[in-house]
Amino acid sequence: MTREPARYAREGDRLLIRCTRDMTGWAAALTLAQLTIAGLALLTPYLLAVAVDAALHRTGSWAVLALPACLAAGAVAGVVNTVAEAACVARGTRALRRRLLDHAFRLGVRGAWHFDTGDLTSRLVVSAAGTPPVVVAAAGSVIGVLTSIGGLAALWLVDWRCAAVFLLAVPVSAIVLRRFITDTSVLFTRYQARQAEISGRLGDALAGARTIRAAGTLGREIERVLAPLPALRAAGDSGWTAQRRVGWQTTLFTALIELAVLAVAGIGVADGRITAGQFLAAAAYVVLALGMVAQIEAFQGIAFARSAARRVAEVLARPVAATPGRPETLPPGAGEVRVRGLTVLGDDGGPILRDVDLDVPAGTTVALVGRNGAGKTTLAYALGGLLTPDRGTVLLDGRPPDALTGAAAYAFAGPHLCGATVADAISYGRPAATDADVRRAAAYARIDDFVDRLPDGYATALPEVALSGGEAQRLGLARAFAQQARLLVMDDATAGVDAVTEAQIAEALTGPAGGDTRVVVTHRAGTAGRADLVAWLDGGRVRAVAPHRDLWRDPAYRAVFADGTGTRP
Repeated sequence: MTREPARYAREGDRLLIRCTRDMTGWAAALTLAQLTIAGLALLTPYLLAVAVDAALHRTGSWAVLALPACLAAGAVAGVVNTVAEAACVARGTRALRRRLLDHAFRLGVRGAWHFDTGDLTSRLVVSAAGTPPVVVAAAGSVIGVLTSIGGLAALWLVDWRCAAVFLLAVPVSAIVLRRFITDTSVLFTRYQARQAEISGRLGDALAGARTIRAAGTLGREIERVLAPLPALRAAGDSGWTAQRRVGWQTTLFTALIELAVLAVAGIGVADGRITAGQFLAAAAYVVLALGMVAQIEAFQGIAFARSAARRVAEVLARPVAATPGRPETLPPGAGEVRVRGLTVLGDDGGPILRDVDLDVPAGTTVALVGRNGAGKTTLAYALGGLLTPDRGTVLLDGRPPDALTGAAAYAFAGPHLCGATVADAISYGRPAATDADVRRAAAYARIDDFVDRLPDGYATALPEVALSGGEAQRLGLARAFAQQARLLVMDDATAGVDAVTEAQIAEALTGPAGGDTRVVVTHRAGTAGRADLVAWLDGGRVRAVAPHRDLWRDPAYRAVFADGTGTRP
């Protein structure tokens, strides 16, 4: 096991312990009910033995009355146990899901690098729900072991020879159970990881359903989504194999032990060493003593909860984005951005950006250009305060952008639109926007004609609007324009827009729509050519900053647009 998985395994085990804090009252009720059931289970064989011996000798006994009362009390404790089990799982799941969701929202951009939507959804829905039942399973296991010890002690009191025969089987049962828990924990983790991978791929496919249909690639996409299925099936089959193996082993094992103990007890009755009632008690106590071996379901629940907790702990272990202090009002200025010594590290500790220095003059449009993986998007996120760098500073008009209210607006290549209506989607993030502001932003983004053709115009319910990739991008642009921010950051936000519309949007950018300063991440030479300056990124560093026409003389710069990561001008 590598260092990271081992770390998450330890964090997961600690998370299992913390789960009990969210259900303290019900966990106490559960424990009390199960202890009551265990105590009554140990008392019942004794009462039965006394009652049987009294009946055989035709003498009265208090046990005849105590036995029904004991059974009735056990029934009541069973009801309490059932209710407490459900309450523990429900409360624990609610608390853990809330904690996980809150942490996921605070991960920021870095969290999206490590967990895709499908994977995170799987952890929230499946893993978070699979962790709290450990309290039920653990309580059942611990009390089951105590009951087994109590049954063994009672068996010893009935006849030490019966207990000695039973003790011969303890080492074998310990080996079987330890192997089962270890194997199934690994298999459950592997199964959930493959399941999350399929969920993520399916989410991507559903998001691009119209593109897949238009391209006629449905069959290939189905194959891509289901590619992890053989590994999922293999993990599932391995889990069932382990369960089947331990099932027949324990069944055979318990049957042989019961047979051996009953044989010794029967000899004791024949020799007059124990009574008939004690024989019945011995038969019941050996079953209780074997409860530790028979609790495969409880141990399996612990194994599943450990694997689920490990996946939840992996998310909770990720550092959250820095939370800025009280938001400041915008200082005087026109959108000048200064970057000094900017370094951003990836998940593996390697630099995505290294010691970046960049000046974005106020009121200009700067294009960020580079090959895939050069760090363009990371730099764009840092410029607007969406991502906190590991080292270095970013200042917007002399202040950190993440500390300013309404300093930056973003338009993304794949925008996620929020709100009940189209108007809500455009004004999202700026509740004070008027209808005129919304319409003006839509016009700047060249999406106003499309919205006007909708059944209810800007009041059309957003879920009822079928959007192409370009239309979604233009609505995302309109949302960014509506913010009227000092800095507008566009991350390949016109990649799905035709060249004519893109030119019209670019023209609007130089007016009031684009705010004071614009930063554009692009793979298109035409877009770079319309910018005032181009920051050329290469290997996580700024290689050059100059107008596009000057950089175009460099063959290496031209190659950025000719190798499949962009287009020629």
